Amino acid sequence: MKKAFQLFDFTQKVNYKNEILAGLTVAMTMIPESLSFAILAGFPPLVGLYAAFIAGLVTAIFGGRPGMISGGAGATVIVLIALMKSHGIEYVFAAVALGGIVQICIGLFKLGKFIRLVPQPVMFGFVNGLAVVIFMSQLEQFKTIVNGKVSWLQGTPLYIMLGLVALTIGVVLVFPKITKTVPASLVAIMVVFVVVLVFNIETKTVQDIASVQGGFPPFHFPNIPLSFETLKVIFPYSVIVAAVGLTEGLLTLNLVDEITATRGNSNRECIAQGSSNILNGFFYGMGGCPMIAQTLVNLEAGSRARLSGIIAALTILLIILFGAPVIGKLPMAALVGVMMMVAITTFERASFKVINKMPRHDIFVGILVAVITIVLHNLALAVLIGVIISALVFAWESAKRIQAKNHIDENGIKHYVIYGPLFFGSTTTFIESFDIQNDPNHIIVDFKESRVADMSAIEALNNLTKKYNQLNKVVELKHLSEDSRQLLKNADAIINVNVIEDPTYKVVS
Repeated sequence: MKKAFQLFDFTQKVNYKNEILAGLTVAMTMIPESLSFAILAGFPPLVGLYAAFIAGLVTAIFGGRPGMISGGAGATVIVLIALMKSHGIEYVFAAVALGGIVQICIGLFKLGKFIRLVPQPVMFGFVNGLAVVIFMSQLEQFKTIVNGKVSWLQGTPLYIMLGLVALTIGVVLVFPKITKTVPASLVAIMVVFVVVLVFNIETKTVQDIASVQGGFPPFHFPNIPLSFETLKVIFPYSVIVAAVGLTEGLLTLNLVDEITATRGNSNRECIAQGSSNILNGFFYGMGGCPMIAQTLVNLEAGSRARLSGIIAALTILLIILFGAPVIGKLPMAALVGVMMMVAITTFERASFKVINKMPRHDIFVGILVAVITIVLHNLALAVLIGVIISALVFAWESAKRIQAKNHIDENGIKHYVIYGPLFFGSTTTFIESFDIQNDPNHIIVDFKESRVADMSAIEALNNLTKKYNQLNKVVELKHLSEDSRQLLKNADAIINVNVIEDPTYKVVS
C-alpha cells in the first residue's frame, strides 16, 4: 500500500542538469504540436496548451513511471473532431471529463491489461488512418473566405503558403543532421517566423484563427444539459477517448520499460491519465495521453526521473502566461508544415514491410480500420469494428482446430479423445464428431488435450449426453482441467453429465 501511494523514489539518483534540460526540450517540442492539434480540431489554441500543461503536470507527478511525457496528443484529439463539429466545445469538455472517470475506473479495477487486447493489425490501421487524417486536415489552411464563400487560395497567397510550408518541412528534415540538441520543429517555426517578420510577408497567423490571450487555466463547468440525452451523445466519445488514451499510454509505458530496463505500473498510469482528463474537462483542456515522440525526446535527453516532466509542464504554463503575443504572430504555414511532418512520421511504414507476411484477414482488418478512420473520422467505430472482426476471425480459426480421434478398448468401451478448445464456435463440429447411433453402450470423452471454455460448450455436452441417454447409452467425461470442472460444477443445476474422478491428473493452464 505504501509503495502504491509513493510519488517519488527518493533513493533514485537524479541528474538535475539532465532533468532540467530534458524538461525544457520537451516543452519546446510539445508547444507546436499542442497548438497545431488544437487548431486542427477547431479548438481555441489555448485549449491545446492548457491540455499540455495539465496532462503533463498530473501524469509527471502521479503517473505509472518516471520518464513518460503526456500532453494533448493527436490520437485523442482526432476522436473529438466529430463531436466538436456536431455539438461544440462544451460537449467536448464534458466528454473528456467523463473519459477521465472511465480511465480511473479501469485503473481502480485493474483492467488496464485488457487494453492490450487490441490486435496489432487494428493498431496499424488506426495509426495509418490517423496519419492520413492529420495530413489531409492541414489542407483546410489552404482555404480562405472570399465574399462569404470558402475557396482555395490562389495566386501569390497560395505560393507564399506553399513556400513557407516547404521551408518548414525542409528545416525539420535537415536540422537534425546538424544537431539534435534543439527540437527541429521548434527551430523550423522560429525560422519561418523570422523570415515572415523580416521580409514583412503577409500570411495567415495563429491570431487570425483565434485569440491566444493567455492566463492561468480557469475553472469551468461544461455548459451542457444534465440529461440522459446528453449522456448518450458524449458517452461513446468518452469511452473511445479513454481506450485510445490508455492504449497509447500502455504502448508508451512498455516502450519506456524496454529502454530503461525497468517496470512501470499500468494501473497507476490509468488513474493518473483519468485524473488529468477530469481536470482537463473542468479547466478548458482538450484532454491528453502519453506522447511517444516527446517521451523518446525526454529519454534521449538523459531523463530518468519525474522532474523533467514537471519542468516541461511548468515551462508551458509560463509560456501561456507571458508568451501569448508571440504565439499569436506565429505563421500558420509553419504549424501546417510541422503537422505534415508529424503525419509522415506517425505513418507506420513497418506495416508495409511485413504486409506480404501477414495473414490475409489481418491485412483486411488493417486496411478496413484505416479506411473507416479516413472516410468517417470516427476512430471509435474504426477500432470497434477492427476488434470485432479480429475476434470473429480468431473464433473461426479456433473452431476449425477442434477434432476428435476415437478407438474402442478391449472392454468394448469407445474413447473419444478431443483436441482443441470446446467453445461457442466449435460446438457444432464437436457434436458432429460422434457416431451416436452406431456407438457402443459405454462412451468415454477424453478432454486431456482440450478444455471446456464457456456455457455453449457446457450446453453441447449436456445435449450430447441426452442424445446418448435416449438410446440407453452411458457417456462419461475424463481428464477435465480444473477450470472445466468448475464450470460444470457451477452449471450442475441445469445439466446432467457424468465426470470420471481423476484426482491425480491436472492440466497445466
